[in-house]
Amino acid sequence: MHFFPGTFLAAAVDSELTKTVDSELSTEAAEFAETINQLSDLNNLKQTLQPSVWEKMLETLPEKAMGLGLRVLVCAILLFVGGRLIKFLDRLFKAFLEKARLDKGVVGFLSAFLRFSLYIILVMFVASSFGVDATSIVAILGSAGIALGLALQGTLSNLAGGVILLIMKPFTIGDYIREDAHGNEGTVTDIHIFYTVLQTIDNRVAMIPNGTLSNTSLINYTKPGKRRIDFSVGISYESDLKHAKEILLGILEGMDSEIEDKEPQVFVRELGESAVVLGARIWVPSKQYFNMLWGLTENVKLEFDKAGISIPYNQLDVHMKEG
Repeated sequence: MHFFPGTFLAAAVDSELTKTVDSELSTEAAEFAETINQLSDLNNLKQTLQPSVWEKMLETLPEKAMGLGLRVLVCAILLFVGGRLIKFLDRLFKAFLEKARLDKGVVGFLSAFLRFSLYIILVMFVASSFGVDATSIVAILGSAGIALGLALQGTLSNLAGGVILLIMKPFTIGDYIREDAHGNEGTVTDIHIFYTVLQTIDNRVAMIPNGTLSNTSLINYTKPGKRRIDFSVGISYESDLKHAKEILLGILEGMDSEIEDKEPQVFVRELGESAVVLGARIWVPSKQYFNMLWGLTENVKLEFDKAGISIPYNQLDVHMKEG
C-alpha cells in the first residue's frame, strides 16, 4: 500500500474540523439547555407568585361587601328620610287644601295621589343610588305601565271614576247614598283613589269601586237636606175615621221635624178589601229620617190602641157546619 502526504493532510484537517464543530455544537446545546432551565424556573416563580382566582375573590370580598353595605345603609337612610319628608309634605298639602275650603273627598283624593307620586320618585332616586340609570328606570316604568294598563283596565277605570266623582260631586263625605248596581247603601266616610268607603247602618264597612259608582245610578238621601216620610196605616171599617185622622195628625204635629215650610198631611189613601188605609206625609231632616219613621210607627200603634181604633190584619175564619 502506498500513502501520499496529501491524503494524510486532508484527513487531519477533516478530523480537526469535526472536533471543532462538535465542540461548538456541544457548547451551544449546553447554553440552550441552560436557557430553557432558566425560563422554566421563571415560569414556576411567576406561577408561585401569581394568586389564583379564588384568592383574588377572597381578597376583594371584604372591600366589595363594605361597599355594598354602605350602599344599603345609604338607601335605608334615604327611604327613612324620604318617607318622613313625604309625610311632612302631605300634611302641608292637606292643610293648604283645607285652608282653601275644598271638599274633604277632594282633599283625600289629591293627598293620596300626591303620596303615590312622591313614593314613585323616591323609589327611582333610591334605585339610581345603586348605579341604575334613570333613563333605564323610566323606560322600564313605561313598559311596565303599558303592560299594567292592559292588565288592570278595571283598576284604571276606578281611577278615572274617582276623578269623575270629584268633578261632578254626586255626593260628599258624610252623605247617605244608595247605589243601584248591588244595592249597597250607607254613609260616605272616605273617598280614595280607587274606591269609596261606606259605613252601613249596622256599622259595617262597604268598599265600592269608583268605576261602579260613576257608571251606575245612585240615590243621595242627604244632599237635599230634608226627606219626606210616606206613612200608611189601615183601620177597620167599624172604627171612627175622623177620630183616627185627628189622632194621626196630632202625632205628626207633635214630632219635632224642624221643617217650618212643610205642613204635615193626613188623608185617606185607599179603601181596601178589609181596611181603610190612611196616609200621612211629613218632611223631616235627612239625618233624622229613620228615627222619625220608627217613632211615628210606634206612636201610631200606641195611640190607636188607647182610642180603641182597630188595626185589622189578615185572618182566616173557619165555619163548621153540623151534619
